[in-house]
Amino acid sequence: MNINTNKFSSETKITIFFSKLLKINWIIIFCLIFLGLVGVASLYSAAGGDWNPWAKNHLIRLIFGFCLMFFIAFIPSIFFSKYSVVSFILGIFSLILVQIIGSGSVQRWISLGSINFQPSEFMKLALILILAKYFDHISKIQLNKLIPYIIPILIIMTPGFLVISQPDLGTGLTIILLGLSILFFVGISFKFVIFSILISIGSVPLIWQQLYEYQQQRILVFLNPEMDSLGSGYQIIQSKIAIGSGGLFGKGYLLGTQSRLNYLPEKHTDFIFTLISEELGFLGSISIILVFSLLIASIMKISFNVESLFSKVVVFGVGFLIFLYLSLNIGMVCGLLPVVGAPLPLVSYGGTSLLTVLVGVGIVLSINIHDKKA
Repeated sequence: MNINTNKFSSETKITIFFSKLLKINWIIIFCLIFLGLVGVASLYSAAGGDWNPWAKNHLIRLIFGFCLMFFIAFIPSIFFSKYSVVSFILGIFSLILVQIIGSGSVQRWISLGSINFQPSEFMKLALILILAKYFDHISKIQLNKLIPYIIPILIIMTPGFLVISQPDLGTGLTIILLGLSILFFVGISFKFVIFSILISIGSVPLIWQQLYEYQQQRILVFLNPEMDSLGSGYQIIQSKIAIGSGGLFGKGYLLGTQSRLNYLPEKHTDFIFTLISEELGFLGSISIILVFSLLIASIMKISFNVESLFSKVVVFGVGFLIFLYLSLNIGMVCGLLPVVGAPLPLVSYGGTSLLTVLVGVGIVLSINIHDKKA
């Protein structure tokens, strides 16, 4: 009797496992694998046709990140709601801790032996989870008033200003934009939107005075790169030259002259898209943008097919986070936005941003498996 029961239990578990496996959105998985491999190939090219020092490490991180993503995907989505407050508190604590024991030329990383991680990246996921938890417990009637939005605004601004004070203006503003996008998603009052825009415009002179000199310089160079063509404007000028020289079909893989001759700084991190545009041309770069668009659209579609508001907000937040990464990076390298240090997700070299995206997608897959409408 016990043998039959155990056999039945084992068969049931296997059946449940495969039923969950079938619920995984494989379009999302395909997009992630494609973009990850593009990253490995681009970093191999950035190193002059060498696996070291970037391509090999990126591949190892991808394999670890995908394993972690699939592990998270099979965790019931209620787990993330239960520990959302804890994750936010830990995130705030790590942002305070990084200003005390942080490493690097500016204190943005915490070192644990040979491992360095950037708390501000994981804070983005913690912010999404805590806001989703908050709005899931607020009735729709209350959402028509302004008072219920005071707490989430404080939740958004606290990590945002902590990151800006590191100083990391780009990441801090990304956190604030991510939080505000969630407020719009849940249906914030249009009057409050107008009021916030007017306040923001009126605060520009005050904000400008609070910026560091190099941050002011970045904005001025963005408006006119030629004003410091050998200094702050050098990166963006060389980036535009590289993108333009790629033409329609590119110069060919491993044949990018701007990157090979080291005219292009940070070609393995923030300016990896420039290297891709030079070597693969307009068709190659637009193909990558289309795959990103398919990834974001597939994630956003899930938000319409899940039950709880918590799940809807989390899925939207992760999708919008990837959109922010993409738009900020491409806008930056094309000279449409100031240089803010935004990586291209899954492609740029950087372990923390890579794991942030894969963990976020893992949570989305978990929601798709466990909270999908019948």
